[in-house]
Amino acid sequence: MTAPRKSLFRAALARPGGPALGTWVKLPVMESVELLALAGFDFVVVDLEHSPIDLETAYRLIGTATHLGVAPVVRIPALDAGVVQRILDAGAEGIMLPHVDSVAEAEAAVRAIRFPPVGARGVGATSRAGAWGAMDRAEYLRFGQEEVVFIAQIESAGAARSAKEIASVDGVDALLVGAADLSTSESTTEGDPRVVELIALAIAGATAAGKPIGNAGGATEQSVRAAVAAGYTFTMLSNDASLLGAAAAAAVRAGRSVGSGRSTEEPS
Repeated sequence: MTAPRKSLFRAALARPGGPALGTWVKLPVMESVELLALAGFDFVVVDLEHSPIDLETAYRLIGTATHLGVAPVVRIPALDAGVVQRILDAGAEGIMLPHVDSVAEAEAAVRAIRFPPVGARGVGATSRAGAWGAMDRAEYLRFGQEEVVFIAQIESAGAARSAKEIASVDGVDALLVGAADLSTSESTTEGDPRVVELIALAIAGATAAGKPIGNAGGATEQSVRAAVAAGYTFTMLSNDASLLGAAAAAAVRAGRSVGSGRSTEEPS
């Protein structure tokens, strides 16, 4: 009998001393997850909404993260019970769903993510999530009910105002504020006082419901400090593609800053 599996994402949230740190995975290569694990991230979110990653590639990224001790969460583009089933049986620790605007939408997602009697997820204990059948079925079911996380994204004014009610739905484990979509839905920018107020409402709502809430920010100390000050308990530091691009640009700037060392004067 295998030992009970624990959620690495939940453990990172419970760890004292700062927010849990994650990043988006947008590149369809396992090396991204390997490098992010070596860097020390607590979790990664494999992004099926804004990337070319398909289900088979997501399956391999989930396995790589799991074996390297990084919590794999997957953001799906829209609620599809069949996709949820396949992602969770691939071993994902959680599902992130964009544009959860109401309690009804949160409840529909919970039904797809949880086993009966809470939801309607099918049993596939011979998958990776069930250690290919080697795991006791009761443990496979327990992990799906108690350890798998559902993160609802708050990306509209209505969702921000209903954050407490959404977070209070049984089976919703955390919220994530999508400030870019929220501000765009209001035809303004993230720094607009109206958007700042809506985000504060979402954070207050999640806090009142006793649920963690996170954001997607930059890969800087200032960004993380701002997230903590705002009340976020986890934060996303950029994404694998942008991190690679920033490192490459910094390398080129460093190289260009050095002269050739040869004199530019014409010989006499």
